[in-house]
Amino acid sequence: MKSVFLVGLIGAGVGPSLSPALHMREAAEHGLSYVYKTLDITDLGVPAGGVGDLMRDARRLGFDALNITHPCKELVIEHLDRLDETAARLGAVNTVVFTGDEAVGYNTDTTGFGHALRTGMPKAPLDTVVQLGAGGAGSAVADALVSHGVERLAIADMDIDRAQARVEEIRRHHPASSVEAIQVDKLAAVIPEADGLVNCTPVGMADHPGTPLDTELLRPDLWVADIVYRPLDTALLQAARGAGSRTLHGGHMAVYQAADAFRLITGIDPDAGRMLAHLRELAAVG
Repeated sequence: MKSVFLVGLIGAGVGPSLSPALHMREAAEHGLSYVYKTLDITDLGVPAGGVGDLMRDARRLGFDALNITHPCKELVIEHLDRLDETAARLGAVNTVVFTGDEAVGYNTDTTGFGHALRTGMPKAPLDTVVQLGAGGAGSAVADALVSHGVERLAIADMDIDRAQARVEEIRRHHPASSVEAIQVDKLAAVIPEADGLVNCTPVGMADHPGTPLDTELLRPDLWVADIVYRPLDTALLQAARGAGSRTLHGGHMAVYQAADAFRLITGIDPDAGRMLAHLRELAAVG
């Protein structure tokens, strides 16, 4: 079995990413020689549209796989030989594995959030869920929510056209689902009927402080999940706990998508619990 791996992360502003540390620590636990490099397109002076050339250069240099993040998840697709079912459905790739003569694209964001929800929020009611944000991450989360049994999903975004595009995407692939786009100013009317709330906006990140909605809408029987993981304890989650809500921090999705990518790259099942503990250590030291 292969025991030496060279992996990279392509995206803009990826220098502070925790992915290299997460992957390499878990690889060490399995006795692998695993080097993970960030390939920041901003630092390299490569436009997002140059992701294909950068990917081919990495392959020629001996990389075994790449993780792909904003703003290249969609742009990389035309340069791949094959997509797995989830990546094809979402039209976005976050993991590329070089296998033989092929570059194969996968999306572990959807499976990552699905695992996070199932393990971190067991037995959470899923009749009605409100999702804030319809960007790239929102597409993966919406797909995961519907795939895991959410009966009615309302997607709110400042750009209602983007929210509607996500709704149409979900309906195409999940025709039996009940999904709707709503204006942000309608949240006060929708959230009182919801079982859960998922934040897929950048609000709550260190450089986007605050909460993505009026926290007066939070209540004890509403579970709240955030996909922001830097910081782990966002202002939204703090307010939710203060209101008595069950909460799920973004580290769960970050770890499970990384664990799924690690499995695709190495063929080895990682210990997601151990990776989550490591993420908490990394978060604690900033």
